Amino acid sequence: MPTATLLDQATAMIEKAWGQPIEVLEVIAVRRPCEDSLLRAAVHTRTALAVTDNTVAVHQDRLHALTRRGYVPAFYELDRITDSAVKLRVAHSESHTYLQAIRRVVEAREAAATASRAPADRLAQAAVARSGHAPNAPVQIPDPPAPSAVVGPPTPAAGRRR
Repeated sequence: MPTATLLDQATAMIEKAWGQPIEVLEVIAVRRPCEDSLLRAAVHTRTALAVTDNTVAVHQDRLHALTRRGYVPAFYELDRITDSAVKLRVAHSESHTYLQAIRRVVEAREAAATASRAPADRLAQAAVARSGHAPNAPVQIPDPPAPSAVVGPPTPAAGRRR
């Protein structure tokens, strides 16, 4: 059973966040880039991830061919093995970085959606509270009246005056 690649994970993450297939989202991101800049960033990063995912596959295949069972590589192929291994690690690191970037874009979209709903929710709660129809509005008991202040001539202060 093949495991999901990083590209598959990124695709699933984007499709889940925007609720549409990736083919539709790519068209939207290209035709109307100003409407959803986060979608454009996610799709652009996914495209870069597709390139590095292909690079990972190429280097893995090369390493498997050079290190297959029963095969003894020639001396000159040892450099190719080392070079492919290094390039594989670099491409794999780039893929992880792109996946993290897509994850951050999706988190930013969720945070923006929550932030845009928050003022509306607070305004609705304030309107309900002002109208007196709040479901759990606490009953306020008025404070007892404060005694009135006595108005009269000022009292002389103790001590000398100048």
